Amino acid sequence: MDVSSQMLIFVNVVEHGSISAAARVSKHTPSAVSKQIGHLEDHVGYRLLRRTRTGVSLTDEGLEFYEKCRVFADKFHEAEEHISAISSSPKGVLRIASSVAFGKSQLIQVLPKFAELYPKIVISLELTDRQVDLEEENFHVAITFAEQLTNPNVIARKIMENERIICASPDYLKRNGMPNKFSDLENHNCLRTSNMTGRNAWEAHLDGKKYNVDANGNFIGNSAHAVYLAALSGLGVARLSTYIVAEKIASGELVRLFPEYSQKHADIAITYADKRNLAPNIRVLIDFLVREFHPTYGENNRRILKSA
Repeated sequence: MDVSSQMLIFVNVVEHGSISAAARVSKHTPSAVSKQIGHLEDHVGYRLLRRTRTGVSLTDEGLEFYEKCRVFADKFHEAEEHISAISSSPKGVLRIASSVAFGKSQLIQVLPKFAELYPKIVISLELTDRQVDLEEENFHVAITFAEQLTNPNVIARKIMENERIICASPDYLKRNGMPNKFSDLENHNCLRTSNMTGRNAWEAHLDGKKYNVDANGNFIGNSAHAVYLAALSGLGVARLSTYIVAEKIASGELVRLFPEYSQKHADIAITYADKRNLAPNIRVLIDFLVREFHPTYGENNRRILKSA
């Protein structure tokens, strides 16, 4: 036990009048409390307490030392109460970086509920598809695709199951025809993303064959949301997350190509740098998002796609 803890025990003994009384309050044995007082006396080089038949009394040196320890104990309990208050009512600015498409289509939709639950938290949100450095850029959390995680120094927790599918608008397909084989995509205007390593390599295993198509076309967007808007406008064929396109496919504004195809393992994760003593506002956000985007969310999207 460190000296600061022994100082708190010393104050406790003095204020309760005996080692046995202090032991009952602190839920330690009298021998354990007495041992720590002995260690403290050895550390300071003075006898601090006189043991009597009725309890304890302070020596002259003990009285002077107690006054110093009392100030320390007051500050310690004040800090404890402050942390307890923070934990019971999370507050402060919470700086979040989120991928553009997820932020626009999903995250912002649930923030009113979060704000109602935690009115003292101020959300500062940046939508970006670039990889962010949490500590260097002073973000508390980042929400991104799990496949993008390369930093071993961050903690990641999955918040949503996700897949990617191939789709295009009815207008585009009317003008350019429906691809019959996955390899036919090489002759279509495939919409690409500019800052996602490996995102433009479309691979599929269909009908016992393996296909590899390098997405190539006349449009490059810096986010999945930009590609989504381009596909919706009829510019070309896109491979996009089900959480972005499920409702548009159900409404007929987009058509799913190769219904038997989906790219798995495109899950959404929240990352944070703190490994211990996570701040309450970060903890409640993580727990909230896990609840909101439960794995059944991905199943809901699959049901929408199957019924379209």
